[in-house]
Amino acid sequence: MARDLAIDLGTANTLVYMKGRGIVLNEPSVIALNRQTGEVLATGREAWQMIGRTPGYIVAVRPLRGGAITDFEITERMIRLLLQRVGVSRFTRPKVVICVPSAITEVERRAVTDAARRAGAADANLIEQPMAAAIGADLPIDEPVGNMVIDIGGGTSETAVISLGGIVSLEAVRVGSFDIDAAIQNHVRREHGIAIGERTAEEIKIQMGSAWPLEEEPTADIRGRDLISGLPRTIQVTTEHIREALAEPINAIIDAVKTTLDKTPPELAADIMQDGIMLTGGGALLGGLDERLAHETGMPIRVAAEPLYSVVIGSGRALENIDAMRGLMSLGGEN
Repeated sequence: MARDLAIDLGTANTLVYMKGRGIVLNEPSVIALNRQTGEVLATGREAWQMIGRTPGYIVAVRPLRGGAITDFEITERMIRLLLQRVGVSRFTRPKVVICVPSAITEVERRAVTDAARRAGAADANLIEQPMAAAIGADLPIDEPVGNMVIDIGGGTSETAVISLGGIVSLEAVRVGSFDIDAAIQNHVRREHGIAIGERTAEEIKIQMGSAWPLEEEPTADIRGRDLISGLPRTIQVTTEHIREALAEPINAIIDAVKTTLDKTPPELAADIMQDGIMLTGGGALLGGLDERLAHETGMPIRVAAEPLYSVVIGSGRALENIDAMRGLMSLGGEN
């Protein structure tokens, strides 16, 4: 008997929720391929470990970038392998709910559902990221009140105001945690003449990244390759340096939030002023981001209890109550 699944197909991580069991898979959205033969060597965490460490004929790729599918064939192969890992075979064809960024096109929506069906799903419904995040963060989306959610993923940041089960105003920007990592890489290269990899940049973001001054401002040693000599070199950076590096992507996210508020009807804006804005997604874990948003918007900011899992939990709840919530979903291409 096939157990139905909800999939958060993220730029950074793919999470799978199984009906009746909860989250059964949480892996980086990475697939490692042999360029010469096209053979899949690894997926998920094992493939992620290979980023920046493979010989020329092996490539570790993220098939989703900026919330969009950059390679449909590789995405389909990755979905197929992930479904196999949670027990899907040609004898068990589950229904799936897939969470997608609201910014993707109709062609991309159809491609995602087609990929899921070819990978073994009997049927595929799509739910938009901000709606799933709001459900997962326990917002009362069906009530006639304004609920505002900011979901900062790996490739996109989506800000939405939801009332009576529908999105009233929405702003999506293709800026996310990967752009924050890239900003750190660019800053270190420009200011210090050092090249660092994306994994090192991610570690710096986790340890030192902030959007607002912290009580304690730590320093850290960073090792990279000197762009002039080509030799390894160690430099010391402060939290203030890193905050300066993050200014551009953080400002883009803040501008999207302000635009959404600007498009929100006054009655709903009053509700948000009272109840606050819910912050979800991996980007919600960036130090001081809630304080920065509160300062910029004048609104109370709440961080979801489990920001990394809000979207997949929301998708899972939609799956568990699929008949009641079918109005929140789309087929993304009929059979």
